[in-house]
Amino acid sequence: MVGTTIEWFDFFIYAQAAGLIFATQYFEPLGRDNPSVAEIISWASLGISFLFRPLGAIIAGHLGDKLGRKPVLVVTLVGMGLATMLMGLLPTYASWGIAAPIILVLLRIIQGLSAGGEWGGAAMLAVEHAPAGRRGFFGSFPQVGVPVGMSLATIFMLVLTGVLSEEQFIAWGWRIPFLSSVVLIGVGFFIRQVVEESPAFAEMQQLQRQSSAPLGTLFKQHARTVVTCALIFAGNNAVGYFVIAYFVSYGTKVVGYSRVEALTVTLIGAFLWLVSTPIYGALSDRIGRKRLFIFGYVATIAWAFPTWLLVDSGNTVLFGIGVAGVAAIQGSTYAQQSAMYAEMFPVQVRLSGTSIGYALGSILGGAFAPMIAAILLERTGTSMAIAGYAVAICAVSLAAVCTVPASIQDRDLHA
Repeated sequence: MVGTTIEWFDFFIYAQAAGLIFATQYFEPLGRDNPSVAEIISWASLGISFLFRPLGAIIAGHLGDKLGRKPVLVVTLVGMGLATMLMGLLPTYASWGIAAPIILVLLRIIQGLSAGGEWGGAAMLAVEHAPAGRRGFFGSFPQVGVPVGMSLATIFMLVLTGVLSEEQFIAWGWRIPFLSSVVLIGVGFFIRQVVEESPAFAEMQQLQRQSSAPLGTLFKQHARTVVTCALIFAGNNAVGYFVIAYFVSYGTKVVGYSRVEALTVTLIGAFLWLVSTPIYGALSDRIGRKRLFIFGYVATIAWAFPTWLLVDSGNTVLFGIGVAGVAAIQGSTYAQQSAMYAEMFPVQVRLSGTSIGYALGSILGGAFAPMIAAILLERTGTSMAIAGYAVAICAVSLAAVCTVPASIQDRDLHA
């Protein structure tokens, strides 16, 4: 949980800065005639790293299946932290010209490679250590890292907004969260050094030769399962990035909420997401992971249009209710993901399969969700188009999860 929190903190401060800062400081020349163009390109820079997450997942998954989960986790943690810290030191377009946005995108790509290898290893460590009948609960803790990282990023931005003037925040204050990631690297590295390798992987090493090729086996025998995993995740990830980043940008720039109001609402959403995730994880152990997924996506679809009506109201309380509803539902399509994915693959390709499926799902879902939302708003002039997009992608995920056999729950993970 600590490891995923650190990595997602780094990931999310970029997402929030993309909506609040980067459009003007790094991509502004591209949108001098139309400011919305710079914002769309800024959101695109958020999404481009997702294109490299499958590569990170392939590399990390292959090495993790060969050498173990823990070494890969340490490498991805350091890669993410260093890239984030360097972003905090990067001069703007005004100082370095076109080199500034190019380097920013390159650092974002490094983040994508690191994040692609991060989730699968953390999730499998948690699930493979879980006692019988509690995989959903144990597997929910790497998932908790998402709302915890989001909370830390939002609190950082909220405090800086309150302490600094608008000019100070824009000039240098936004860099502080990026630079702070160097402290979190040390914490995560220490904790991961004392985590033992998973028993399922240790047994697999005894039973199989190290010369096996799990990546080749994965694509030959389990390609359909990887695609199913990607489609299941797409809806959750798309809607999640509305909560993580887009609501703040849209609320401040379109509706007219203050930055403090928008960040506070986001923080409330993150807290509800955090609290509900382990509850949903434990619930999946009792009622079934597939059943919980179906409930979650049906609820997300039903809440999509009311959410945007509440956001557009201009009333902070109603804005908060809309975002809180989305966040409270998010855990029901995310908490049990680690356990379900682990149960969908045999042990020799489990890390590769879950990591690549997750990474592909993030491309289909959250990678360009804020950018698509900005384009839809630009083209149609109404947030109802964004709500329709959320409904469509969640319907695809709902259909995908319906194809997963309920009988895989609690299967032997050593097989």
